[in-house]
Order: sequence, then C-alpha cells, then structure tokens
Amino acid sequence: MGSKIVAIGGGTGLSTLLRGLKTHTTTLTAVVTVADDGGSSGRLRRELGVLPPGDFRQCLLALAEAEPLMSQLFEYRFGEGSGLDGHSFGTLCIVAMSGITGSFESALRESSRVLAVRGRILPSTLRNVILCAELVDDSVVYGESRLPHGGAAIKRVFLQPDDAPAYPAAIQALLEADAIVIGPGSLYTSILPNLLVRDIVHAIQASGGLKIYVCNVASQPGETDSYKLSDYLTAIHAHVGSLLFDHILANNNFSPHIPPEWGVTYVPIDPDAAKHQIPIVEADLVDKQRPTRHDPARLAQAILDLLSGARPTIR
Repeated sequence: MGSKIVAIGGGTGLSTLLRGLKTHTTTLTAVVTVADDGGSSGRLRRELGVLPPGDFRQCLLALAEAEPLMSQLFEYRFGEGSGLDGHSFGTLCIVAMSGITGSFESALRESSRVLAVRGRILPSTLRNVILCAELVDDSVVYGESRLPHGGAAIKRVFLQPDDAPAYPAAIQALLEADAIVIGPGSLYTSILPNLLVRDIVHAIQASGGLKIYVCNVASQPGETDSYKLSDYLTAIHAHVGSLLFDHILANNNFSPHIPPEWGVTYVPIDPDAAKHQIPIVEADLVDKQRPTRHDPARLAQAILDLLSGARPTIR
C-alpha cells in the first residue's frame, strides 16, 4: 500500500499504532510530542539540555526491522547502583548520537538507519517547551510529569512558550498526507501538546488527507478519570477551537475484564458525542490481553478500512 500516513501523539498509544501500521504502508511518519519531563527522559532533559528521548525510543522500536538483538539492546534498562539507573540504552544512544551528529533530528535519522526503521520519526517542535495545566481549583501545575498529580481535575493545558514553531518536516508530512491519525494516547500529555503547536494545527487543517481521531480505550488516572467519548472531544475542541477530524474511531468492546485495583474504566460512547456532528465509527479494537490498550493489528485494519472508504469490519 502506498498511502502516506502521519500519526500524531506520544507514549505507548503512538507506538501501539505504529506497530500495527508499519506492515501496511511504505510511507509512515510519526509526529511526536517533546513535552515529556518525567523519568529517564526528564533527567536527561534537565542535565544535558536535550529534547526528551523516551517517546522517540519507543517509536524507533515500534518501527524497527533490525535483528532482535539490536532491538533488545535499545530496550535494555540499567539497574540500580550502576550510575545509570533508570536509563535505557536506547535513550542514551539517541543523546549520544545527538552529540555526534550535532542535532536531535540528525540523531533520529541515524538511529533510524541503525535500527532499519520503516518510516520517519519527527518532533512536533524543536523548542524546549514546558507543558502546564490550569486545574479546576485555579491552581497551575508546571511540567508534564506533574499533571496527573495536581490534586484536582485539569481545566486546560498550555505550553510555555506558547509560540513554539513546528518542525518544518512535520508540517510538510502533514500537508502531503493521505491520512492523519491523531491518537490514541494520553489526552493532556501526549495528544494536546502536539496540537498546542499552532503550526501543527494549521497544517492539519490545510491538509487534504483523511483526518481520524482514535479515542483511548480506557481512562487515565489523574488525567481523564470517568471521561466519556464526548469529554475527550469537548476538551480537544476547547483547546484547538474546532474539531479537526473527518472520523472518530472508538472501541465498542467492553467485555475484557479490567481489574478494579487498576483504577481505570472503559471510555463509553455516550450520546453527547454525536452533538459534534462528526461520524463516530465503532469497532472492536481492544487488546484482549491488555484491556486498557488497543490491539495494534485491529486498530491498523480499522484505519485502513476508513482510508479505503469502507467501514471497519473488525470482529
């Protein structure tokens, strides 16, 4: 299949989508948030002044065609007492490659070559942005990793600075795309940080490609507790000023058991979602073994069906 597909997001949701799509298209581009400031990525960002490499490492591994040993090497995480505790080899390799090649984007290109990546991985911006949130109690939280722990529900998120320019190659990919897929992924910390880069939204709006929003299978503690499909759509509309999508893709299989102690629930498809007047396409997309996530193959097939003009026939 020769369709040009651009996927926008970050974290586990984006890598799940890429893993499913990579065998179906020869032109696949991931546009990745750079707002991560937690864990290993946050430490490297603070100590070395680099863009956070963690989400990019996940995307590299999702699209890799390298021998298993090389992928295992990139996934290897150093243990406690090593001086590198918490860091993975892959994130350190990207940082080292940035030093060798002179830029983060060059590091991504060279790391992609080493791992025989099928597709391109691009940052949404090269600016060192901080993700902030205003909460319903009017307090403000600074930093992506702190958002789920603010002690109150999120009212809105914003970037500092708020005028970060988009990475030019990401704009070009969006303008040339046959399909743009936004999500799945954490609404406030993976999806919206990309859409808060104004040039990214303008490019999506100007693109002639089919625009699909993939809603999460399950809620996320501290971010989207008890959210329904309509709540996701309302939040995106409030931040962007409009809904950018031609189709909304939502999971409708809620039968795999989610243990109560996980503190999450399935995202229901509620009647209010239809008020946005965008076609909602329902399909069985859940990963039966990990019921808070999408099944990569099922999700990819549903997207390909929409791109071909057919309704998803996933069973």
